[in-house]
Amino acid sequence: MVFATITSLLLANSAIAEEYTSFWKTEIGSNWSGFHLKHSLTGWINEALMTIFFLLVGLEIERELYIGELSSRKRAMLPVMAALGGMIFPALVYLLFNFNHPESISGIGIPTATDIAFAIAIMGLLGDRVPPALKVFLTALAIIDDLGAIVVIGIFYGNGFSGLYLILTALICAALYFLNRKGNENFWIYLILGLSLWFCMLHSGIHATLAGVILAFALPFKSGTPATLSYRIEHKIQWPVTYIILPLFALSNTAITINSEMTGALLSPESLGIFFGLLVGKPVGIFLFSLLAIRLGIASLSSSINKMMIFGAGILGGIGFTMAMFVDNLAFTNTQQIDLGKISILIGSTTAAVLGFLLLHLAAKAKHRAA
Repeated sequence: MVFATITSLLLANSAIAEEYTSFWKTEIGSNWSGFHLKHSLTGWINEALMTIFFLLVGLEIERELYIGELSSRKRAMLPVMAALGGMIFPALVYLLFNFNHPESISGIGIPTATDIAFAIAIMGLLGDRVPPALKVFLTALAIIDDLGAIVVIGIFYGNGFSGLYLILTALICAALYFLNRKGNENFWIYLILGLSLWFCMLHSGIHATLAGVILAFALPFKSGTPATLSYRIEHKIQWPVTYIILPLFALSNTAITINSEMTGALLSPESLGIFFGLLVGKPVGIFLFSLLAIRLGIASLSSSINKMMIFGAGILGGIGFTMAMFVDNLAFTNTQQIDLGKISILIGSTTAAVLGFLLLHLAAKAKHRAA
């Protein structure tokens, strides 16, 4: 994804910039009989392919809830509280910068999201110098954060609700719930209902990608062994999501031509709100709410983790990238605002990655000396 992002930015600011950006705007599909199935290439990636990404996220959340770090209340409370603080504080920081700019308020959800893959990857660069408990904490935090982002998308970024399609969506959800209760594991039934759910949600006003999350939770988890349908689907889609869908998302959504007007706008309230929301709001919220959970006695901190490490993990939580860009596409309608938001996300996420890595490296060295 890093390679795809850099490549896309270079092409969008090269001699073939106009042809490259126009390519992603190519319209495909039709609006036959009132069915809205005509989108740009970027639109199809964001509306359709990213549904598979959300399916994978949903399956990962489901696994954590049943047999992972979120299966025990005591173990879950620390990352739950941290994720809550990591959503509230970035939103407040963004609001602080944009309180008097109503045209930008809709971007309040952008800095609240964490990119699991990038955050874990940066921490992974430190290898054994970082205790396993901290990796588990950051993973659980990012998963809960994604769940929060999904709720935010569903509640605040819907558009033009349709009563008929909302009813059809509810009926399909009821059918999926029934199949789940019966323990049905027929792949084809879930595929047909999943596609139908996506289509109805696309026309209902609820963002269609949430169909992936609903379908994930509808798949019977049972024991979570390799023989179960949820396990098989999770592992089947990991490769295409990681190596096809997310790179395509990065390519299409970072085809941004940077000009003097945009660089000047980097000091605008919305840009600063996103940047400082990710870089300051995230770590402060995660750190303070983690301490609050420990102080209240509803969560405990592993002896292998110190407070400096929690703050370092909080900074890595400021790597928004995929989820933040996804929300950015929904938050704004003006192309310039969308592109400015993406550039702000890239700058904020890159800064958070570097600072988080350095702080955790220093924390690991200090712990080693103390030992």
